[in-house]
Amino acid sequence: MTLTPELKARIDDLVTKNKIMVFMKGNKLMPQCGFSNNVVQILNILGATYETFDVLEDPEIRQGIKEYSSWPTIPQVYISGEFIGGSDVIIEMFNKNKEELEQKVAIALAS
Repeated sequence: MTLTPELKARIDDLVTKNKIMVFMKGNKLMPQCGFSNNVVQILNILGATYETFDVLEDPEIRQGIKEYSSWPTIPQVYISGEFIGGSDVIIEMFNKNKEELEQKVAIALAS
């Protein structure tokens, strides 16, 4: 599957309209994998307001988001339109550089 202009526009819309956007398996109330759950727990600890997109319900976006970000795994976190990373990156930032992650979240939510 290639990232068509239409699919790119759909993803652009989700990423730009939501200050913090998480493409994940399941949703923030019911994550469907441990990696997605890790991201949800960290964002909840930070008190972030964020939106999720369940890639299990849309195979086109599930594949397209990987091409969009050039990142092979789900979940994927975008803050202020910027791709931050997946579960491993978010966990590492939370554990080693929590202030940077908190600042990104605070700036996004304040804008």
